[in-house]
Amino acid sequence: MKRKILVVDDEVAFARMVKLSLEKTGFYEVDVETDAREAVATVRRVRPDLILLDVIMEHVDGGTVADRLQKDHEVRQIPLIFLTASLSPKEQPVGGLESGGFQFLAKPVSLKALVQCIEAHLPSFGQRSESTASIRPV
Repeated sequence: MKRKILVVDDEVAFARMVKLSLEKTGFYEVDVETDAREAVATVRRVRPDLILLDVIMEHVDGGTVADRLQKDHEVRQIPLIFLTASLSPKEQPVGGLESGGFQFLAKPVSLKALVQCIEAHLPSFGQRSESTASIRPV
């Protein structure tokens, strides 16, 4: 069974690359929302297993979206991973950075690191990183 991932990022090219890369693994079905103002409604409609959320977006920042999601009783249990360009991969500790109970990954992120982080938040489906080692980084 494929896991549903929702990418919320206003950078259309980046969101599309993440979608294509994750779907190429064969383990994920990925939806994209490029307008942060619509993120909560999209989460409620799509009901993803996990959300990948950009931090810095036009109109509404990722922190505000996360806060709205946490206040929504129907969707607040969905795991959320922040993706941010404000932290470089060199500054990021191995496995990402955690703050306020949320995982943060620096952009650009390799597909292997992204899948490992996703799998860590969805542990019942085991590690899949070996099967994605040959796919180009996001």
